[in-house]
Amino acid sequence: MQDSRRHDVPELPATPDAETLEFAQAVFQLARNGDAGRLGPLLERGLPPNLCNHKGDSLLMLASYNGHLEAARVLLVHGADPEIRNDHGQTPIAAAAYKGDAPMVRLLLEHGADVEGASPDGKTALMLAAMFNRTGIVELLVAHGADVGACDANGVSVADAARRMGAPDTPAQLERLSAA
Repeated sequence: MQDSRRHDVPELPATPDAETLEFAQAVFQLARNGDAGRLGPLLERGLPPNLCNHKGDSLLMLASYNGHLEAARVLLVHGADPEIRNDHGQTPIAAAAYKGDAPMVRLLLEHGADVEGASPDGKTALMLAAMFNRTGIVELLVAHGADVGACDANGVSVADAARRMGAPDTPAQLERLSAA
């Protein structure tokens, strides 16, 4: 049986025409602006939930980075992969951790985001949260199994990265969590 949600989506040409490019740009703007009401019907009609722009940012990355919880939820319900990395190797959970968006981090974790997923330089969501003094995100990630003792590709620990960035609260928080 054929999936009826995908039957009316045309095959994209190898080199999209101006109209297709304009449509794609409009879709990326919907995700960036958090327009869940318009994204949902497009996804139901077969819009690929893992569509990525020229920088490798998925629709989910754009919604996550910009703090649009409902748009992210719609994308995830329609099969968006929370592990798709952009051209810099960043994931939606890393973006949400950097921004300090606890509801988004929770949503991504509920939908299978890897709490330990690291960018090519070895930075995890926990490291980003610690570096930018996002104490609530640190607690949340650790509660979901994030490794307080993790190090980046240069051997810099989460606590050391936080200290280097001048984070006032997370170094002590990490020490407390390590001892627990």
